[in-house]
Amino acid sequence: MTTKANNYVRVSYDSIPPDSIDDDIPEIQRPAYHKVDTTQAQFTWRAVVVGLLFGTILCFSNLWFGLQSGWISMMSLQSSLVGFAVFKALEHLLDIPFGPAENVVLQSTAVATATMPLAGGFVGILPAFKLLEPEEIGGTRTELNYGQLCAWGLALTFFGVFFAIPLRKQTIIREKLKFPSGTATAQMISVLHNRPDPTMAQEDEPRGQSSAMDADTGSHNGLTRRREDASVDGDAVGSSIADCGDRQPNEGSSRSSNGNGNGNGDESIPLAVDDVRWVTKLVSLFVAFVLSGTYALLAHFFPIVSALPIFGNRLSKVWAWNLTPSLSYAGQGIIMGLPTCIWMLVGSVVGWGILSPLAKNMGWAPGEVSDWKTGSRGWILWISLAVMIAESVISLGLVAAKEARNAYVRVHHTISARRRPNRFSDNDTENTANYQTSLTGTNELDSDQTKDFSEDHQDMDVDPRFLVPGWVTWTGLAASTLLCMGIVYAIFDIPMYDTLIAVLLALPLAVLGVRALGETDLNPVSGIGKVSQVVFAGIMPGNIVGNLVAGGIAEAGAQQAGDLMQDLKTGHLLNASPRAQFVAQMIGSVFSVFITAGAYILYNKVYTIPGPELPAPTAQVWLDMARLVNGHPLPPHVWPFITVFAVVFIALPVAALFIDRANDVIVLGPLTIRKSTLQRWWPSGIAFAIGIYNTPNFTLMRAIGAIGAACITEAVVARERKLRLSIGTDDRIWNRQEPLLRRKVAMMAIIVASGFVLGEGTFSFFILLSQAFSK
Repeated sequence: MTTKANNYVRVSYDSIPPDSIDDDIPEIQRPAYHKVDTTQAQFTWRAVVVGLLFGTILCFSNLWFGLQSGWISMMSLQSSLVGFAVFKALEHLLDIPFGPAENVVLQSTAVATATMPLAGGFVGILPAFKLLEPEEIGGTRTELNYGQLCAWGLALTFFGVFFAIPLRKQTIIREKLKFPSGTATAQMISVLHNRPDPTMAQEDEPRGQSSAMDADTGSHNGLTRRREDASVDGDAVGSSIADCGDRQPNEGSSRSSNGNGNGNGDESIPLAVDDVRWVTKLVSLFVAFVLSGTYALLAHFFPIVSALPIFGNRLSKVWAWNLTPSLSYAGQGIIMGLPTCIWMLVGSVVGWGILSPLAKNMGWAPGEVSDWKTGSRGWILWISLAVMIAESVISLGLVAAKEARNAYVRVHHTISARRRPNRFSDNDTENTANYQTSLTGTNELDSDQTKDFSEDHQDMDVDPRFLVPGWVTWTGLAASTLLCMGIVYAIFDIPMYDTLIAVLLALPLAVLGVRALGETDLNPVSGIGKVSQVVFAGIMPGNIVGNLVAGGIAEAGAQQAGDLMQDLKTGHLLNASPRAQFVAQMIGSVFSVFITAGAYILYNKVYTIPGPELPAPTAQVWLDMARLVNGHPLPPHVWPFITVFAVVFIALPVAALFIDRANDVIVLGPLTIRKSTLQRWWPSGIAFAIGIYNTPNFTLMRAIGAIGAACITEAVVARERKLRLSIGTDDRIWNRQEPLLRRKVAMMAIIVASGFVLGEGTFSFFILLSQAFSK
């Protein structure tokens, strides 16, 4: 069977007799079709139900921590682990085994359910409404009941999901962007189900395709590659695992016949490092969950333990330097990673240790330090906002410039390809014979045509039966846009054409966010929202509520599209059905709207939001930005500091662009440093800014968690190395096994950290329920 395409004839690989293929022929000439694994169930309601249940727990946890400190996590790795454990325990009752594709659907459902507090603006936009002055409200409804909250959530839920579907072809199939968290989740699922590492399997694909781990060692994306700030943008787990694995991309490759080879023909160097049993992982998760939940109960009945004055009473009472010994914050630090937490700590020291006392003592912020309006907390918040905007906008600009360049290259390549003369005759049979001859090495295609052929097959997608139909995508996008326009008009009396502009602006910003996420694991949704606020200051001048709503629409679109793309990357690596994942995402998102709205009502019934227990710091960030772009003045003497910090964090992403293009070893005078090390520790503006707008008690425990995990990892590695050398292990063997050991330790650290986060979040919600129904 043959079909014509461009200047060559595409031949089905299945139509070529196996004995006519020479194993020595480069794989670039062999068609490579990406297939969905039809030997296992793709979509099952049992996977969806478990995903909804676990996603609900994650949703409660994310809402709690989001209102406390702005921290939201996807928890995709944790969802796949818990889902596997549930079905493993029920294994003897199942007629059909629980497979990897079902696990993909389960974690897609759980992630969609878990992230609604951020996507729906429940931790930022809605609390910001409660901080508005009467003259800023102007008669607009800002206090929403349960039905209105659900309608608001539904207005933001769909268009980002529908818009993500067309992006899959370009970002995952053609460009094969890494999406590190999605790749890490695929690796976790593969380990749980005893499947080969899917990133290593990509080594068998045609030239030009590389695994996520390989790509991480040679990034040329123009953005600083780091563990992203999970408080804003999602789950940082992927980078922590990928960082351990990308040192030796062949480790664990399925090419080794016994699992101990190095994948390069040297079978004398064993690579096997026994993985931790799933039962051990689950027990570790449960123990961490209980310990963290116990702390939550202790802090509830004895509030003094939630703010320990370890630096003295004066620093505690006057300057807000306390320690909250919460295991959940330690877990957040482990998940975020050491570099991110270090830069958060630097931001906290600069903001609360230098700038806050300066503003207070100079009389620029004479009120109480913790006061948002007259105190130094509100004064330094502007510097935090400047840093976030500067880094986010310049990073988005670099992504946009790269995308424009790539589009130009693609168009130029297409035009050039069409101008080439047809090297084949019109006779399909003769063309088939010519192609078969080229496979045997007697008549080869020229380099340009070979490249075209290879790239075409790299772009092969799954069978259309497993894709979301185009008419569903575009009809759904149009319908969800109309739904958003109608609901926003009904609730906030914002003209429909303004909402339409907000959605149309959100879509290209979501493209940039998805690309940044795929390359760096950083989805700058906060910066995307701020860009929309700037634009709408000109469209709706003086309308603070409308400005907040427009920012929320842009953030929701980028967040939903980014989450789905991470999940689609996981599914692509595991040969799962994109259509099944899309359905799971829709179910989880809709279900989460009603769950999150109810939880938000309960939190407002028990606590003051924003208030001492739940300060909702991101709400103040949103509101300050809305006021600034609508002409409100800055606090006194803050402008020079804003300028300096903005310039610094504009320069850093630009400098990172040149570092990405540098050699693997960089010489800085007398210093020699590896590029990967410099990139890992490169300053993170988002992390720095969060260290400023959060009080030190949140940051300190996160840093302690990250530092503790790093120290434990080094201790385990040092002990194992000493043990191996004592029994005469060759250095070459150890150098190959060490990255695998670090990867295993990192995985266990993430699992324990997840237990810490889930424990306090879940117990806190049950405490909330007891208080709500006791009133």
